[in-house]
Amino acid sequence: MGLSVLATSSLAAAQGPPSLAEVTRVLDDLYTSSASIARVELTVTTPRNTRTMRMRMWSRGEERALIVIESPARERGTATLRRERNLWNFLPRISRTIRVPPSMMLSSWMGTDLTNDDLTQSASYRDDFTGRIVGHSQDGHGWTIRYDANEGTVGLWRRIEFDVNEAGTLPVRARYFDRRERLARVMRFEDVREMDGRRIPTRMIIEPQDREGHRTELHYLEMDFDANVPESTFSLTQLERQR
Repeated sequence: MGLSVLATSSLAAAQGPPSLAEVTRVLDDLYTSSASIARVELTVTTPRNTRTMRMRMWSRGEERALIVIESPARERGTATLRRERNLWNFLPRISRTIRVPPSMMLSSWMGTDLTNDDLTQSASYRDDFTGRIVGHSQDGHGWTIRYDANEGTVGLWRRIEFDVNEAGTLPVRARYFDRRERLARVMRFEDVREMDGRRIPTRMIIEPQDREGHRTELHYLEMDFDANVPESTFSLTQLERQR
C-alpha cells in the first residue's frame, strides 16, 4: 500500500464517518427536486447487439414521473407514467395504455437491466430500508453503507450496499443483493458534473451478475432542477397524447 493511500485512509479515519441520515437523504434526493426535466440516453448491451434510446423525463418530487422515448423511430412515443405507486405504459404501436400491476414493478423496463421501480424511483431508502455504516470502503477512499429491507417491504432487493465518497455526498458504487442474499447486480456512478447548480454523477453503469455480457448505461445529457412542471403533465390524458 502506497503512502498516499495510507495518508488518505488515515485522514478519513481522523474525520470519522459521515452522518447516516445525511447520506440517506443524499441517496434519496440525488436526482429529485420539487420538479425536474431531464434528457437521458440509455445504451443497452447484450452478447448479441447494442441499442441506444433517448428519452425525456419529467418529475415532481418522489410521487410523479413521466418518461417518453424520443428515439429510435420505432419506439418513439412509448411512454411510462407514475403517480404514487401506480404505473402505466403507453404503447403507440397499438395505441393502448396498459396499467402495470404492482407485481411487475421489479420487472425489466424496455428490455434493459433497469426495473420499472428504478426508472420511476419509487423506492425510498428512508422509508423502505434500515441503514448502517459498515466502515471504510475497500478502496480506502470512502465509506460503505448497508441498507437492509424493512420487514414487509415488497421488493427485489434484500439489501443494498453503497460505497460513497469520503464526505458522504456522492455515491460511487452500489451492490444489490436479492432475497436469497446473492449479489445480483452492480451499479457504478461515474462522470460527476455540475448540472443546473448541482453536482451529480451523470453516468450510471448497471451490470447484472448472472448474465454475462449484459450491461445498461444511463447517461444524463441535460437536467433542469426545480423546473416549472404543471401537475397536468402527469395525467393519463397527457400520457396518451404521445401518440
